[in-house]
Amino acid sequence: MLVVGNWKMNGTAAVNNQLLQAILADWSPLRCVDVAICPPFVYLPQVVEMLSEGPINVGGQSLNPRVNGAFTGEVSGEMLLDCGCRYVIVGHNERRRMQAETDLYVAEQFLAAQKNGLIPILCVGESEQAREAGQAFDAIAKQLKVVIDAAGLEAFSHAVVAYEPIWAVGTGKTATPDQAQEMHTFIRGQFGALGKNLVILYGGSVKASNAVSLFAESDIDGALLGGASLNAEDFIAICQSAEQVATGVTQ
Repeated sequence: MLVVGNWKMNGTAAVNNQLLQAILADWSPLRCVDVAICPPFVYLPQVVEMLSEGPINVGGQSLNPRVNGAFTGEVSGEMLLDCGCRYVIVGHNERRRMQAETDLYVAEQFLAAQKNGLIPILCVGESEQAREAGQAFDAIAKQLKVVIDAAGLEAFSHAVVAYEPIWAVGTGKTATPDQAQEMHTFIRGQFGALGKNLVILYGGSVKASNAVSLFAESDIDGALLGGASLNAEDFIAICQSAEQVATGVTQ
């Protein structure tokens, strides 16, 4: 199991300090769940320092696939690794939509992440229009195929996939466990024998109240959290839910 908190563009140094202190103060050791937090770029050093001796990893929210150069405001994979990151999110629906990141560009990011020793968390997801038109599976298959063609199937033995239905991100809507499981099964099937060990996260308004029911599905291996990762109590509860399901000890 893996739980990743994406703080997006939230927090200040003081707010982040308070949040991390609250998380660490109530943290219980997890045997079967890996955890990571992806803060805004400017707070990476602060978060890495606070988590340096703890059980929580750190990741970047995006990266530029170039090594260096005249790319104002951008951050490279080498920079993220140098800051202490282990993971990096690529292809998040907000980046695809607001920064016009194409499937091909996301594939370049994926390759750059792995080249720099980072574990890419590849986000894929369909719009509400695609789902209503019966094209959800086609949309996901297309996004995956571009990256698979560029990187090869074997690259996914060192990668994570996150399914985030766009219609359920930040809207309060959540795919039912059956809907999420159906898509996770489909995604796993795109990787042949390798799919058996692929970590596939669900990201779509996961809450403490629905985490256990989602994690109990056989092909859901954790969560990519947005808003829930900004609340220490909720974040801890979701991580503990993942541990309960992974160990078979559910309440």
